[in-house]
Amino acid sequence: MSRALTKYEIEYIIARVVQNSQYATDEAKDDPGEFNEGRKFAYYEVLDTIKNELLVREQNLKDYGYDENWEQRLMF
Repeated sequence: MSRALTKYEIEYIIARVVQNSQYATDEAKDDPGEFNEGRKFAYYEVLDTIKNELLVREQNLKDYGYDENWEQRLMF
């Protein structure tokens, strides 16, 4: 039987995605190319989707690990 995720578990998942997005950004800087830029963009899309869902539910983004610069780090 499935159960709902706890807020802690959601925060952890987001933190993992944010961390992976930073690795993708670093790799795109070191080795620019379509694959690495696409990977970086994919992480941006995932984090943006989660952000929008949290905002619709009137959640504080900082409570879930979003800092003020997350979008700038992944911008092209």
